[in-house]
Amino acid sequence: MQDVLDGLVSHVDARLPVDGSQLIIFTLSDSSGETAEAVARAALVQFPPGLASIYRLPQIRSSQQIINLVRELANGRSVIAYTLVLPEFKQALESEATRYQIPIIDLLGPLMSRVSDLTCSQPLSQPGRLHLLDETYFRRIAAVDFAIRYDDGKNTDGIMQADVVMIGVSRTSKTPNCMYLAHHYGLKAANVPIVMGVDPPLQLFEISAKKIIGLTIDPYLLQDIRSTRAQVLGMPAGTDYVDPDNIRHEVRHAKRVMRDLKCHCIDVSAKAIEETSSEIFLYLRQQAESGAIS
Repeated sequence: MQDVLDGLVSHVDARLPVDGSQLIIFTLSDSSGETAEAVARAALVQFPPGLASIYRLPQIRSSQQIINLVRELANGRSVIAYTLVLPEFKQALESEATRYQIPIIDLLGPLMSRVSDLTCSQPLSQPGRLHLLDETYFRRIAAVDFAIRYDDGKNTDGIMQADVVMIGVSRTSKTPNCMYLAHHYGLKAANVPIVMGVDPPLQLFEISAKKIIGLTIDPYLLQDIRSTRAQVLGMPAGTDYVDPDNIRHEVRHAKRVMRDLKCHCIDVSAKAIEETSSEIFLYLRQQAESGAIS
């Protein structure tokens, strides 16, 4: 994957126009195009904003469609990153890109070729296999439904059924992390808000502490987040929700609850949802491998 990213980065750097106009990375796929776009975005974050943009071209269905697309792109400053798996589509793209001198990057080909060599097996060359309606897919859908049903402590019965339970004060990204864990990892995730003056559900003390994740946050950052949220909702100024002293009390109270539960805590102050969820997933996997949770 690093070689793929380096290749994309080098092409971006080489093609940056000297007049300051923007480079366009076209991600071409005979499936959804999510993989190509994700790799392209991973490369672009290493550059200052505004130098390049990404335009997804999914669901390629014919070689002629590729020929027409490449012809349309010929006059612009562009690079094509692709995840085509059908050999005839790849051949058409390589031929047309050479004709119009458009740089292209094969994001799957090198790895597929290496796997083929090492396993003495030929690729199936079937677009869309990443999104098959198999057992894994339906497990993710069920996990998403679970996250919705047991969001924000609405039904504490979910605590006993969950693979992981997130706790924290309001606006610590409990719900987004639950949804991400469900969609990307197929984990049944519930979440429970920690509210001053309200005892945490007894079920939290009945499950393994290894299944509970406490989400903490810097009080000053939390105040900024809540102030923005309050403005969007039209809440009156001066409410406890955005009061700095009250927020500090809330955060301290939540940490006491987390200590009582002896749960693992993650500071989400400087973390994206993807980063936090990845850390949670790795932690849970380590606990499962050690036998701490089943």
